[in-house]
Formats: sequence, structure tokens, C-alpha cells
Amino acid sequence: MRLLLKYFVALQILLLPLYHSSYAQQDSLISFDDVEFTDGSAGSESSDTLLEVPDDLVFSDGSEAEEASQDSLSTDTSGKTFDVQEEKQSLWGVFIAGLLGGFAAFIMPCIFPMVPLTVSFFTKRGGSRAKGVSQALLYGLFIIVIYVALGMLITITFGSDALNALSTNGIFNFLFFLILVVFAASFFGAFELTLPSSFVNKIDAKSDKGGFVGLFFMAFSLALVSFSCTGPIIGTLLVEAASRGERLGPAVGMLGFSIALAIPFVLFAFFPSMLKSLPRSGGWLNSVKVVLGFLELALALKFLSNVDLAYHWNWLDREVFLALWIVIFGMMGLYLIGKISFAHDSPLTHLSVPRTILSIIVFSFVMYMIPGMWGAPLKAISAFLPPSATQDFDLSVANFASTPAQSATGKKKKYYEIFHDRGTPKGFDPYYDYEEGLAAAKELNKPVLVDFTGWNCVNCRKMEANVWTDPKVAALLREEFVMVELFVDDRTELAAEEQYVSEYSGKRIRTIGNKNSDFQASAFNSNSQPLYVIVDPEGNVLIPPTGADYNVNSYAAFLQRGIEAFKK
Repeated sequence: MRLLLKYFVALQILLLPLYHSSYAQQDSLISFDDVEFTDGSAGSESSDTLLEVPDDLVFSDGSEAEEASQDSLSTDTSGKTFDVQEEKQSLWGVFIAGLLGGFAAFIMPCIFPMVPLTVSFFTKRGGSRAKGVSQALLYGLFIIVIYVALGMLITITFGSDALNALSTNGIFNFLFFLILVVFAASFFGAFELTLPSSFVNKIDAKSDKGGFVGLFFMAFSLALVSFSCTGPIIGTLLVEAASRGERLGPAVGMLGFSIALAIPFVLFAFFPSMLKSLPRSGGWLNSVKVVLGFLELALALKFLSNVDLAYHWNWLDREVFLALWIVIFGMMGLYLIGKISFAHDSPLTHLSVPRTILSIIVFSFVMYMIPGMWGAPLKAISAFLPPSATQDFDLSVANFASTPAQSATGKKKKYYEIFHDRGTPKGFDPYYDYEEGLAAAKELNKPVLVDFTGWNCVNCRKMEANVWTDPKVAALLREEFVMVELFVDDRTELAAEEQYVSEYSGKRIRTIGNKNSDFQASAFNSNSQPLYVIVDPEGNVLIPPTGADYNVNSYAAFLQRGIEAFKK
């Protein structure tokens, strides 16, 4: 049984990289300094709306069955629904991340050794098993209340608009990077994050009171005493929740975290005999902290990459990012097999089975990433990497013919030098200005695929790496459409004569990203990416738009429906 529990511990560590596996659709670094999203009423009478959207067009999640009949391919768009559920999906992702964080916190050295003492306190103090169980249930409930209250406090303090601004602001993304680096250093043993001892002692003294008040302060004391271990995990979770801009994100994340943290205390109170099967506290608890430190460091680079791409610093090209990840996870593997150690580590006399298995997985992951240094797509992690176009040395470039910098009219494509070499997947030849794309479509007599994307759009990178690379989809995109890529988070200043005050938001539009995001919001009342819209050369929407759709056949069917609608 003890061995099984150790496997469980190892499993929790392995699952931690999933913290950011469920990025929301809205993950681009959009600046809201100049764009303000409203309910759309302000722009309903605008004469400058660039797309003519049918009045009866309602948006849905775009998931269409591949086996749709030919009749459905040729029907009008009226009456179709586009039920957007991105916010629910995002909140579920935050909740799951919270659960994983809570399970990880349970096996930290500040909490794990306290479990037998706490459970024994309930069973002995209660006098009877039933009373002890009821006290443990209340204790677990108070843990949930305390952490959810923390999440709600953040939501109330900042509000949904401020959280959204935090998630899309370059300064705060850089600040998030620094915070995660500090958390990683704490886990490595450089210092401990602690709360003032006088405050902790006062709260702990109140836990001696009986009844509900005593149990509440016992739970509060756990939260305070364990802060040096749980603080970085909670901080990372809150940063992740804030980076998604969801109103209830922090509260939902704390709900998942607290449920996972409370379950073991309640479970062992129900079945005290299981305590005998718990592995003994020891040096392996510090190893958990160090492994989490490596993961914190790897995650921090993602936030730095967000800023780097949006501001065109060009520090973290894809191969530089990969090189750093290879080194980080390589050092994690060396740590796991005992080749390197930190200040608070106990001597490692032998490798346990869970540690050996985890080492194999980590080193395998490192080997998987190495071909990416020469352009391998690395589809499993492509969503978290900088765009493939930022790769300086790419052996796969030989598979694609060079794409022209000129438009169909022979003029140089607008914004080509800004986006093409660092933002566009290799092998594609889009336009980066909507009006220019429409003009090219008229010349070529093709429909237009408008791709609202972003430098830091995780789901956009996943679509490009996993769906656009499919031969069937790639052929349709290259041969049947004029592609227009509109980056909504670019910070490049517009020429003075191109800046304007949005009739939709009333804000001054100063950057290319502002212009594209204002266009998306005013035309579709949406600010999530990716969003794929198929229009004719006059700008009329042909079929309902779709968001990220990782089913290749479904996305190909979406493109085919657009082609059929255009040919009518």
C-alpha cells in the first residue's frame, strides 16, 4: 500500500504541467488601454463596419458534423446558431488546475506531516467516531471557505475588466514572469515565503477554542502555517486565473485547490486505519518542492515569451525557448537521479521506483524536444511554444516554396515585414490587411478566410501545428482561399493618418492590434481568438464563423462549406 501511495505522489507531480493545458480561447496579449469592449450597441449604427453581417446570424461554437449532407452545405446561414461556451471551458480548466495544485500542495513538507496529527486530534477530541468525522467535515468545509474567500476577494478587488486588462497587459505579463521566478527560487531553497510570526501565532491561539470557531481557526492556521509551501502554488494558480481574464477565475481556481486539499483530511478521518499506509515524511518531500520549482521556472518563460512577441523584442525565438526548456527539464532529470542536489536535500542513497519512472519520463521529454531545435513541429507542446515562423534554423523550410511579398495587384503586401517572417506558419501566403485581402480576392475570384489571431494565442498555435498542417486542410487554404491574418495583440503603432477614434468603443485606435481587435469586436461582438470568418470579396459573411476546432475533418468541412457557399 505504501508503494502505491508513492506512485500516487509521483503521478501528482507528473500532472502538474497540465496547469496550463486548458488555456482559454481568450489568451492573446491585447491591450485594452485603447480598446473598450461594450455590448455592441454603440457600433450597431456605424457606417464604417467592415463586414456586412446578416441580422439573423447567431454565433455558436462552430462544431459541425463532418457528415453534414450536401444540402446543408449549400443552405443559407440564417437560422444557424453559434453557441459560444468558451468561458465555461476556461473555468473548467481553472478548476482542474486548482485540483491538481491542491493535490500537489498536500504532498508538500508543510502539510503532509500534519495529516496524522490533525486526524488524530479529531478522533481523540471527538470522543466518538461520529463526532470526530463531523468535526473533520467541518474542518474541510472551512478550508474550502477560506480559500474560496481569497479568490472572491481578488475578483471583487479587481473586477472582471481589471482581470482582463491584467491578462492582456505586457507589463503585468512581465511581472507574472518575475513572480514565478521568485516562486521557483523559493522552492529551490533560496529563501522561504512566510507570513509574520506574530499574526500566525495569534490565529493559532484562537484555534484552541471549541466549537465552530475553534475549527475555523484551525483551518485558518493550516492555511497560514503552510504558506511557505502553498504560497507559490496558490500564486501560480491565481496568476494563471488572472491571465485568462475570467471574472470568476480566481474563485473557481481556489475552489478546486481547497477541495483537493480538504479531501485527504476528511478521508483519513473517515478511515483512520489508512494513516498506517502513508509513506513516512523524509527527504522526498523536499524533492517534491524542487521538482515544482523546475516546473515554475518553465512556466515563467511562457509569460516572458508573451511580452517578447507582442513587443517584437525578438529575445525568445522558438529555438531559444526550446533550448531553455531542454536545459530546465534536463536539470530536473539530473536532480531526480541524484546528480545534482540543493541545500535542503537529504543524501540520495538509491533510486526508488517512482523516482526512476519519473526520471525516465523527464529525460524522454527532453529527447522529444531536441529535434525541435531543427524545426520539428513538436505538436504535443506546440501550443506553448513561440510561433514556428520565429525559428531561425528550420530544416522543414525546404518543404515549402517561398511565399511572395507582393499582393495580387503587384504591390508589396502591407505589414508583410512585421508579421510574415515571425508570425505566419511556413508554407502559407496570407495578407495582413483586411481591405487589401478583399481586393486580392476580387482579382482572383476566391473567397476570403479571415483569421483573427494573436502573437500569444495558444489555441491559434495549436490549430496551426495540428490542423493547418494536415495535407487536406493545407491544400484548401492555399488553393481555394485568399487568407487574411489579423493579429489582435500587435503593439506596432499605426501611421498618424491611420489612427482614429472607434465608433464602437469611443477609444482612440493607435496600434495595429487595436485596429484588428476593434474590428473583430465591432463586427462580431467577440474578442476571443482564434476566430475564422469566411467572406466573399465584397465582405459578406458566407457561413457562420468558427473558433478553434482541433478535429481536422470538421475544420476541413467548415472550409468546404465556405467554398460551396461562395460558388452559389
